[in-house]
Amino acid sequence: MNRIKAVVLALAVGASTAACTRIETGSVGVRTDLSRQVERDELLAGSWNQTIVGDVTHFPIKDVQVTVNDMTPLASDNSTIADFDASVVYSITPDRVADIYIEKNRGFHATDEETGDVYLMYNYIRQVTRNAVYKVARRYESLRMADNRAEIERLMREEIVATLEAENLGSALNISQVLVRQITPAENIVASANQLVQAQNEQKRKEVEVRTAELEAQRIAALSANQDAIEYMNAQAQLMIAEGVRDGKVSTIVVPSDFRGMVNVTSR
Repeated sequence: MNRIKAVVLALAVGASTAACTRIETGSVGVRTDLSRQVERDELLAGSWNQTIVGDVTHFPIKDVQVTVNDMTPLASDNSTIADFDASVVYSITPDRVADIYIEKNRGFHATDEETGDVYLMYNYIRQVTRNAVYKVARRYESLRMADNRAEIERLMREEIVATLEAENLGSALNISQVLVRQITPAENIVASANQLVQAQNEQKRKEVEVRTAELEAQRIAALSANQDAIEYMNAQAQLMIAEGVRDGKVSTIVVPSDFRGMVNVTSR
């Protein structure tokens, strides 16, 4: 008899354990009763909750990442960005989980088909992020977006937060990070920019050549204009040397034309 009681007790314990669910760290639970009514009391992380009567839904609330890829916003120069990818990380205030789940459109949420976890406002944040991308991108030329990545991230966050505030969700959802992961301008815009740079470099090269030619022309003109003065100065120098030799003030040394040494000329 005791063995039978032990087996029954073990089966009862196993059944009760199997009919319980534990709320993991970083999540909040919400119970749905037999009449499919959602209770407003959140089940906190670490708690064990029976699922014999009703059901318990798990809601990850910490560092939920939403990624939006392959967006093609317009830049301020009316060119289309070929690829714009961004990510937003948000969290949910624990004691607002049940209210959001009850009051907001279920289409705003996303469900993990493998675990059954519900990511509150995931689809909503995704759409708000897309809107922020298209609005902020319009402020920049396509080729200047990558250089202003940090500023774009800041402006996107401001746009998202403003939208949440307008929907009275500012205290329920916290945007902790906005990350722009990829900005790729259209190929024709990049090609045009490269052609412009080449043209500018060619223009600078031609300007240098023209300036060099102008300076050389000025030098030649100056030499031509001063030719008479140079000849006069040479004649004067020759005269002074001749007078010095005549007066015995300079020693005259005959130097061969192919001489490569040093000659000292002393005056008396």
